[in-house]
Amino acid sequence: MRKVKFTQQNFHDKLSKIVSDFPKLEDIHPFYADLMNVLYDRDHYKLSLGQINQALHLIDKVSRDYVRLLKYADSLFRCKRLKKAALGRMATIMRRQAQSLLYLEQVRQHLSRLPSIDPNTRTLLLCGYPNVGKSSFITCVTRADVEVQPFAFTTKSLYVGHTDYEYMKWQVIDTPGILDHPLEERNTIEMQAVTALAHLRACVLFVLDPSEQCGNSLESQISLLKSLKPLFANKPLLVLCNKIDALPPSDYDEEKKKLIEELQSESNLEVLFMSTATQEGFFDVRNKACSMLRASKVEAKLKNRKVEGILNRLHVAYPEPRDGKERLPCIPDSVKNKMDVSKKNRLS
Repeated sequence: MRKVKFTQQNFHDKLSKIVSDFPKLEDIHPFYADLMNVLYDRDHYKLSLGQINQALHLIDKVSRDYVRLLKYADSLFRCKRLKKAALGRMATIMRRQAQSLLYLEQVRQHLSRLPSIDPNTRTLLLCGYPNVGKSSFITCVTRADVEVQPFAFTTKSLYVGHTDYEYMKWQVIDTPGILDHPLEERNTIEMQAVTALAHLRACVLFVLDPSEQCGNSLESQISLLKSLKPLFANKPLLVLCNKIDALPPSDYDEEKKKLIEELQSESNLEVLFMSTATQEGFFDVRNKACSMLRASKVEAKLKNRKVEGILNRLHVAYPEPRDGKERLPCIPDSVKNKMDVSKKNRLS
C-alpha cells in the first residue's frame, strides 16, 4: 500500500506542478494570450494541459481503488499481484501522455526564449516591410543586440530594447516584417507583428524605404500602411523615411514626392527622414516619438472621469500684493557680524 501511494504521490506532485506552472490563457494579458495562440495554437495548448490534468485524476483514482483492494487482500501473493497491476496501470496512463508532454516541453523551451515585454509601460513599436531598417534602428537607439542582415525576414520574432529619454525608461519593440496581403494569408512570423500592433498601447513607428533597396516599391509600402490603419486607432503614428544616405529626399522623383505629400495631406501624418547607416536624424525621431506618446497618454488621462473629480477638489492659491511698498530681505545683525568675520578670515 505504501509503494502504491508513494508512486501516486510522485506522479501527482509532478503533474500538478506542470498544470499550475503553465500560464492560463484566461488569466494573462490579451497580448500574451494572442501571441501564444499565434505561436502554439490555443486549442492544442489547452488540450495538452487538459490531458495532463485528466491523467492526474486517473492516477489518483487508480491509487484509491487498488489501496482499497490491497486492504482486503487474502494473501501476500494477491497483494504483490495487485501492487504490480496498480503500478502498471499508472505507467500505462503516463505512457499515453507522451505526445502531450513532448509538446508542452517544446512550448516551455520556446516560452523561456521569448523576450520580456511589459504591455503597460511606455513603448515604441517598429513595423513595416521586411528589410527597411527596423532592426538597424533599434540597434542604434537601444542596447539590444539584434541581428541585422541585408535580406528579408532576418527578424523572425519580437525583439525588445530599452532607451532613456528625459530620465525615463522607454521600451522599443522590433517586429518582424509584414507583407501587403490579406490577414488570413499572413504566416506565424507576420502575425506576431499584427498581435503586437493590436494589443500594445504604443507609439507606432512605420518605417518606409523610398530607395526601394528592400525589394518593394514605395507605393506597395504605403498601401501596407493604409491596410494596417485600423490597428493604429487611438495610437500616435509616425512615418519614417529611412536610407536617406542611399537616396536623399532632394533626389526623389516626382512620383515619390507626390506619394509622400498625399500621405501627409490625406492622413495628417508627420513624416520624418533618417538614416540608420549614418545615424542621421534618428535621435530626433526617438525624441519626437517619445514626446507624442507622452502627450497622448496625458490627453487620455485628462479625458478620464477620475481627473474631473480630482480637479474639483484642488484649489491653487495665487498670492496678491497688499500694497506697492517694497520689502527688502531682513538680515539680523548677529548674522551680518558672523558673515563679516568669516569674510575677514578668508581674506587673511
